[in-house]
Amino acid sequence: MLRPGERLDKTGFGDLCVIQKPEDFCYGVDAVILADFAAAKDPHHIVDLGTGTGIIPFILSHKTNAEKIYGIECQQASWERAVRGAEFNGLSQRVHFIQDNVASFSELKGWADAVTSNPPYMAGKGGLINENQAKTIARHETIGSLEDFIHCAAELLRDKGDFYMVHRPSRLVDIFAMSRTYHLEPKEMRLVAPRKGKPPNLVLIHSIKNGGTELRLLPELYVYQDETAYSDEIQRIYERII
Repeated sequence: MLRPGERLDKTGFGDLCVIQKPEDFCYGVDAVILADFAAAKDPHHIVDLGTGTGIIPFILSHKTNAEKIYGIECQQASWERAVRGAEFNGLSQRVHFIQDNVASFSELKGWADAVTSNPPYMAGKGGLINENQAKTIARHETIGSLEDFIHCAAELLRDKGDFYMVHRPSRLVDIFAMSRTYHLEPKEMRLVAPRKGKPPNLVLIHSIKNGGTELRLLPELYVYQDETAYSDEIQRIYERII
């Protein structure tokens, strides 16, 4: 099941585990809070764009009654880990992974009730480029741009379907502008800060395909209550099941 450099990590959600290679990339709390954000409406058909090793589909399989969940990932090594992870978790009949680039993905159009995405945060070659190609692709828009992810989400969603994204607050103007271009109307926004008194470094956005024009600001989410311990809400996220 495991290959050189890989490890099997517990997710904290039931018995679910994920196969990761720390040298390449490991998921963070942004994936966890995005999956919880998307689970609220208990969608039946879900697609996760840029799924990596499958963490968001795995958490959604635990938090929702979704019939089918697809994860789209361009990097072969990450995609293979996701496939093996689904097999290990006994989810191969319910959670499926497709190796493809969101910029060219053309299957499942109009199929999804919900689309999720934790895309690369850095525009183009902005920020520090890592020598490890896998980390660079995961963090920078080298293969798929922010617009590619938003366009793909709009194509996959049925009318009035839900798009959930986690990103950096610094990209909000781009996100809102591109979302409206592809008829995804932002409906809810929640800023995420490391702890009280610290500036937000993440933002959760819920958009609806062909939705009406009204944006609701949700209370800020704090990840930690002190230097090491998760906040009460993050702890509840780990406990919360549909």
